[in-house]
Amino acid sequence: MSDYVQQKSWFSRNWIWVVPVSGCFMIILLVVFGIGAAVFGVTKFIKGSEPYEYALAQAQEHPRVVEILGEPIEPNGIMQGTISFKNNRGEADIRIPVKGPRGNAWIIVKAEKYDDEWDYDELYIEIKETGEQINLLSKSLEGI
Repeated sequence: MSDYVQQKSWFSRNWIWVVPVSGCFMIILLVVFGIGAAVFGVTKFIKGSEPYEYALAQAQEHPRVVEILGEPIEPNGIMQGTISFKNNRGEADIRIPVKGPRGNAWIIVKAEKYDDEWDYDELYIEIKETGEQINLLSKSLEGI
């Protein structure tokens, strides 16, 4: 007679803790991926908005900003703020981090939209190193 006893599989021996742990792990993954997708969607929405694109273009074309930051001036990190739309109205209050070869800055945008037209209440860049604020609604070399 054989003394060989077939052992249970690893899963049969450990299912009591594998099932709850893997269930919790799956829930955590779903939450993380859901939050990531939401952040990505909102960021993509804001980056495609007119206030974002207009503000970035104004910073890239402003002589004083180019003088201080150098070229190219590009987005640098995650923006902050909100943009909202309802019917033909909207509001934007965003801060866009930008960088150039010689420094970093924030573009501050405060605007309202009426009948598909954006009206910029504030549009300026604040240089991080010096705190200097430059009005982007004006092409002059002066600050705010």
